[in-house]
This record gives sequence, C-alpha cells and structure tokens, in this order.
Amino acid sequence: MPQFTLTLHCPERAGIVHAVTSFLVDHGCDIVQHQQFDDDVRGTLFLRTAFSCDGVEADELAGEFAKVATQFEMDFDLWDDRPPRVLVMVSKAGHCLNDLLFRWRAGGLGGEIAAVVSNHEDLRPMAEAAGLDFVHVPNTADTKHLAEQRLVELVDEYQADLVVLARYMQVLSNDLCAKLAGRVINIHHSFLPGFKGAKPYHQAYDRGVKYVGATAHYVTPDLDEGPIIEQEVLRVDHSFDPRALTAAGRDAEALALSRAVRWHCEHRVLLNGNGTVVFR
Repeated sequence: MPQFTLTLHCPERAGIVHAVTSFLVDHGCDIVQHQQFDDDVRGTLFLRTAFSCDGVEADELAGEFAKVATQFEMDFDLWDDRPPRVLVMVSKAGHCLNDLLFRWRAGGLGGEIAAVVSNHEDLRPMAEAAGLDFVHVPNTADTKHLAEQRLVELVDEYQADLVVLARYMQVLSNDLCAKLAGRVINIHHSFLPGFKGAKPYHQAYDRGVKYVGATAHYVTPDLDEGPIIEQEVLRVDHSFDPRALTAAGRDAEALALSRAVRWHCEHRVLLNGNGTVVFR
C-alpha cells in the first residue's frame, strides 16, 4: 500500500492525538509509526506519523486533514513516499560527497541525488562516475550574483527539494537563504573551543584539543548559526597531529551530514524556534 508521512506542531491541548488517529482510521489508513514530543517550555506539541493508505493521493488527504488542523491550530505537512530530490553543492574537498554518494547508491540516504554543482572542477570525476550530472558554476566576488541566479535555476531545473552544502566553501547571500529557507543543509567543523579562519585543525592541534566534531544545520542569513539537526563528536588526544585531526574531522563531518540529510528526507526534522525536534 502507498506510504505517507504526516508531521505537525501546534499548541498543546487535550485531544490532539485522538483527532489525528481518528482521522486516519476513518480514512482507512494503517498507522505504521507514531512519534510525538510535548515541549512543555514552549507549550507546543510535535508529531510525526507514518501510515499506509490505498486509493488516495497526498493532496487529497491533506485537503481533508486541513479541517482537523484548523480546529487545533496545527501547522502541518503531509508527504507521499516519493524520495525527495537532492542537489549537492561542493568545492574541492570530496569526503562528504563521497559519503553521500555511497549511502545514496546503497539505498540508505532517504533521498535521490539529482545532480552535483560546484564552483570548481575537481570533483567532476567523482560525480560522473556515479552517473550524475556535474554542473560547474564559477563563483567569485564579481560573479556571485550570477552564480546564485544559476543555482536557483538549477534547483528548478532538477526539481530539487533539498540543497546540501557538502563542504561548499562559499557563503550564500541573505536573499538566497530566505528564498530557500528550510531547504538548505550545511556542514561545518565545530571544536571545543571553536576555531575560525584558516587551518582550523592546525589551530586545534596547537591548543591540544581533546575532541573534534562537526555540526549539520539549516542555513540561515546568520552564518553557521541556523537550527542544528545533528552533531558528531570524536575523542582525540595528544598523539593526533594536524593530519590525524583533519582525518578525524572529516569522519565527523561525513557522519553528521549524512544523518542530517537522511532525517530531513525522511521528514523526521521539525523546526522548533531556533532549534529542531528530530524524530529518529
């Protein structure tokens, strides 16, 4: 039977779960997974329900469910089981792209990679070896506006539901962040303490860090401060030179990013103010 996923958040009150499950039962749906979280601090309920239902389309079900949503002041989305289409953006580092490609080809990414876009040519062989289109879009201070226009065109051309910045070393403009709000995931290194600027792993080595890590988050106009989806931390010690720290950091980046992409594609991530609720 066709599979669907319903996600929602709304003010906490009695009867919400009963209303959702009654609606699904009345429409001949079979619930296969249900998760919810009551945020008592914000007074908000978050819910994700996966179900199967025959002889109905997602738009039709959503139209019917809108009556329930209005009654409980719900903000909801309802998806069918079509894998979201993913546009991956890269620069020169290939570890995150390589990991995403492996998981996609193994059927474990949750989404369908549509194409790879880059401001450099370095990773063209990797993308084309996977049978994907590789689109080179130069991005300099003089061409940034044109590059972002081209990116929007590519999102439409490939019908991309999600853009993944897999170590894409360019900052998106505020206008583009707003246009693609909630549809762009970025990965960046994060240390305790944080190191900014050039050669962060060398800085970490100089400070004798004991952990390296990475953060996957939604992109907002506030650089590297968008809602966090996933973080990965690895313990290191004095024996890790800059090369070993870099290798450990790459592992953390690949793990955090792939999990964030999969959870987003499986509709497990709900925004909660400046944070997220992730139903794993």
